[in-house]
Amino acid sequence: MDARSDVRTVPLCVDLDGTLIATDTLWEALALLLLRRPWMILAAIYWAMQGKQVLKREVAFRSEREPADWPYRDAVLTLIRNARAEGRPVWLVTGAAEKTATGIASHLGLFDRVLHSDDCENLTATRKRNRLIAECGEGGFDYVGNSRDDLKVFDAARKSMIVQPDRAARSWGEANGGTFVDTGRVSRIALFKAIRVHQWLKNMLIGVPLVLDHEWANPVALAAVIGAFFSFSFFASAVYILNDIIDLGNDRRHARKRFRPIAAGAVSIPVALAVAASLLVASIGIAGLLSPFYWLTLALYGVTTTAYTFVLKRKLLVDVFTLAGLYTLRIMAGAMAIDSELSFWLLAFSIFFFLSLALVKRFVELDETEIDMGEKLNGRSYLGSDKAMVAQGGVSSAFASALVLALYINSDHVQSMYSAPWLIWPLCPIILYMLLRIWILAGRSQMHDDPVVFIMRDWRSQATMAVGAALVIIATLH
Repeated sequence: MDARSDVRTVPLCVDLDGTLIATDTLWEALALLLLRRPWMILAAIYWAMQGKQVLKREVAFRSEREPADWPYRDAVLTLIRNARAEGRPVWLVTGAAEKTATGIASHLGLFDRVLHSDDCENLTATRKRNRLIAECGEGGFDYVGNSRDDLKVFDAARKSMIVQPDRAARSWGEANGGTFVDTGRVSRIALFKAIRVHQWLKNMLIGVPLVLDHEWANPVALAAVIGAFFSFSFFASAVYILNDIIDLGNDRRHARKRFRPIAAGAVSIPVALAVAASLLVASIGIAGLLSPFYWLTLALYGVTTTAYTFVLKRKLLVDVFTLAGLYTLRIMAGAMAIDSELSFWLLAFSIFFFLSLALVKRFVELDETEIDMGEKLNGRSYLGSDKAMVAQGGVSSAFASALVLALYINSDHVQSMYSAPWLIWPLCPIILYMLLRIWILAGRSQMHDDPVVFIMRDWRSQATMAVGAALVIIATLH
């Protein structure tokens, strides 16, 4: 009897990139390498000129990715375990470099053999097909793949299983009776989630100087603020994407951040980088229509947020002061866009207010992560024992922001700008109510790790802000 007539002797051959894991190991490792060490671009070009297999080998050798860091597909792991339970051999057959492939195979402990690219051959497409035919014979293996590169292998397999297919693989499967493996729906708005459109709410701070200067009816100033809003938003979204790529390892070990589109593999690294580049071009193009001082503010934001991404976010307390400063830079950008004079009181209030919110983020991270008192928070410089001090600093900053606001309301500047300044005094308890409520809910573990997202979803916070805005308008028109 032909050995292939017994299904238990037919190996299940599983592709790696896009199949077993929801990302591409080369793209991810290369992007991380060049973002952290951009001077390596010339070396990467040289490796690529020697052949893709050389590029894969050299990038894998320098990769900081651990096997546990990759986003494995549960449905494919289940498929593999079921095959092993039936007594079938399971092979990992991939175009990835030896270091990557063997590391993953060793980590999972589910594969009987590992076939991978080497110094002579990039094991993809036709080369992978020929290698499997040489090993198993035509139709002597089952294959699990996902992309156009796998079509030749599908043709030679006894049975083909298709995971999250691209357009070519889907068409092949529908035409040739391939089996589609259900890995769950991919959100159609994954790209919008990746650029974090909801975070654009922060950039409404750009309009604060316009409102405080009572220039909302000035069409020129209003157009400048709208342009600055989109310029800043596009720039910030590009930074979010780059930050998510750099932080992939930490995000995948986080309870919620592992579901972010790039970390989960819902948005590929090439697409993410292309979108980030497009957003940067659009941001700079809009900025070119605005004041040169706005340009300088946007450049300062870029330098600061880059420093935060690579260095400052891992420094104790420096990270939260930087976040507070980045919020304040948004207000400065709005002032620069309309050539408004910056108020000392406004900047002081902003620093204390947003320092409180930044400390909320760290408090929630410490509260939700199960670490010992002397253990360091992943990717940060905070210990488990720092939670109480972080809370004290955040609540103190909340009261300081209300105090600065009270002093500002009592200043000669406000007295001269508002016909009924007493109407804006309630802003002080309103600000305290909003911040203290956030801190109380954080202490009860009832808040999202990003207070801005929480405010967007919380009707009480929205009502509080609406009342505050109404008071300012009424005091202006009274």
